[in-house]
Amino acid sequence: MQSHKPLVAFVLGGPGAGKGTVCAKIVAEFGFVHLSAGDLLRAEQNSGSKHGEMIKTMITEGKIVPSEVTVGLLEKAMDSSTTKKFLIDGFPRNHENNASWEAQMGEKVDLAFVLMMDCPEEVMQARLLKRGETSGRDDDNLASIKKRFTTYEQQTLPVLEYYGSKGKLRKVGADRAPEEVYADVAALFRQL
Repeated sequence: MQSHKPLVAFVLGGPGAGKGTVCAKIVAEFGFVHLSAGDLLRAEQNSGSKHGEMIKTMITEGKIVPSEVTVGLLEKAMDSSTTKKFLIDGFPRNHENNASWEAQMGEKVDLAFVLMMDCPEEVMQARLLKRGETSGRDDDNLASIKKRFTTYEQQTLPVLEYYGSKGKLRKVGADRAPEEVYADVAALFRQL
């Protein structure tokens, strides 16, 4: 029997692992809606809503926005979509994010799996520095990149281990040509 709950796949990986590239291709081929927690927070910050000013202050101070706010934005975006298949990119980033997700959304969605874009740090660093030449992003510099790697290792890897223990983790080697990486990713989505 087919569930009527929305289908969700989380997409995680270190900075520069290729999450955005893969997500765009999954959307095009499989009809998923791509939700980026960061994009939703930036949009809410600029919306003039009750959370907007708090989000702006938290981001300016380099703090993490409360998970229940981020999960609420994800839920709102899912509720407003006619499509019921979602890629959630870059979330959950830590145990607190995941606990909020499970408390607020665990019973409301079917989690297909967590896709881990597995890529060596030196490859991700080279990609980010290359992207930084043209991206205009403040965080595509060596000092920021190193901090982002540390955060990923300390906070996100334990979340990936958690989903691995539940049999929900799917690792794809992301240090190959984009078409090779995507062939492996597409095979996972064809099984859904």
